[in-house]
Parts: sequence; C-alpha cells; structure tokens
Amino acid sequence: METATNKMLPLISAAALLSKINAPELVIVDAQSGKDAFERYAAQHIKGALHVDLDNDLAQKPLNAANGGRHPLPALQQFAKLLGTLGITPASYVVVYDDKSGSNAAARFWWMLRAVGHTTIQVLDGGLKAAIEAGVPITNEITETVTVADYPVNDWQLPTVDLDEVTNATHDAGFLIIDVREAYRYLGESEPIDLIAGHIPNAVNVPYLENLSPDGKFLPAEKLQAIYKSVIGDHDPNKVIVHCGSGVTGCHTLLALEQAGISGANLYVGSWSEWSRNDLPVANEKD
Repeated sequence: METATNKMLPLISAAALLSKINAPELVIVDAQSGKDAFERYAAQHIKGALHVDLDNDLAQKPLNAANGGRHPLPALQQFAKLLGTLGITPASYVVVYDDKSGSNAAARFWWMLRAVGHTTIQVLDGGLKAAIEAGVPITNEITETVTVADYPVNDWQLPTVDLDEVTNATHDAGFLIIDVREAYRYLGESEPIDLIAGHIPNAVNVPYLENLSPDGKFLPAEKLQAIYKSVIGDHDPNKVIVHCGSGVTGCHTLLALEQAGISGANLYVGSWSEWSRNDLPVANEKD
C-alpha cells in the first residue's frame, strides 16, 4: 500500500499480501516470539516465511539491563549478517508478521529494517490469524534459507534517545514522553517484569493496545491520526519520545504514528527496564 507520494505505508492487509504472494522479490519473515516460538513457527507459518527470534536476532543479550535495558539493539553488523542470512537485499520487498497483532517482534523488526535504510517493508495487519482467515498459504514445512551477502549498513538511521536525553526531557516542556505500557504498569499498581513499578516523571500513557481494533488489526489511519494529534498537540514530532518496557512494543506505537502520517518520533530503546534500574525518580498514581 502506498500513498500519493509513493511512500510505502507500514501496514499491509492479508488480502493484499495474498495478491503478492508469488512476487520474486518478496521475503516473508515470521517473528513469533516468546516461549517455544520456533516450535510454534515450525507447526504453523506462512508458506515461505523465515523465522527470526526476538531475543537472539533482534536484540543482544544484556550484560546489565541497567545499561541499555532488557532488549538493547544488536550490533549493527550482526543485524546486517542476519538480513543476509534471510536473503534480504536492498531490492527485497519484506513483509513481517507475528502472532501478537504486530505488537511484539514484528513491529521491532519493521523499525530495525527501516532504521538501516530499507523502506520496502510492511507489517501484516492482524498477524498470523489474519493470514489464516484470508486464505494465505500456511504450512509446517521449514523454509530453507538462501543466504546472500551481509546487508550494506552504515548506522541506525531512525531517531533514538538515551538515558541522559530522557532524563533531560523530563524537565523540558518542549518534549513529550509517551509510555505505551498497559495502564496498570504506568500507574504503578503492579509490575510483572521489571523491578520497580511506576513511570518516568511527566510521561503520558497511551497503551499500545489502543492502536488496535477489537479484531486485533490496527485502527484506520484517520482514527490513529486523531488519537495521536490529540496527544501530541503542539509538540514537534522530533521531540516526542516513545518507550515501553524494553524497546519492543514501543515500536508498535511508532508504527501506528507512521501509519497516521506522523514521522520523526524517537525510540527510547532502554525504556522502563533501564530507567527503573538506575535509581532515578519514579512517578505513580499517587503523584
């Protein structure tokens, strides 16, 4: 799907994918994640899809989550090698999906590929469930990889911020920090993953699940635009910082912003998992 300016939007419907399923330049990536992710991929995936693992492929193992969070970005050359292993070249058209409505590793992979300069990538709206419902070919046959040269990369090209920049932003009204975690985590009612409950001071909460319709697909672009224009207000998108628990579901909201025509927001990769481990101020519902 493309706009009038020929800029590829981040989402593709299952019906549109079905119409392109035999395109020679198409590379399909399965990003199911979590416990037994590869086994679930092996049992059921889109025909021809190659699997990537969130923890092993889309992040590096953190030596200390206080320095970069639970899912820091992998080394640039490591990611370049992964793309080559997947057969992805600058000429490839990539579609990525997961089994969580794009809220987990699919959005992260989309952001990472965009961040190395690859623009012809889309996330399957509704994920594996939508593909099955639309009659996209599904199989349990493991796809053999056709490795090509490492993808040519220079740096991460999409905007990110580090811990010091977020700390400064909490004292600068020109910045807007959006926390996309569920409301109970933002409010500090409980924290199921990280060590401390609460949120970064002056952050606003827009849970990533609010990007979705009840059927698990993203809201229409005009509704996403209305939501985020209301939240962002007069802030420059380049001074918007998006974070989650560890820099993964934050990419879901960055995708939603892009779908809504709002570009330039920053990803705080370390997110709450880094902030909460550095003896920094914590806000909660009592504030």
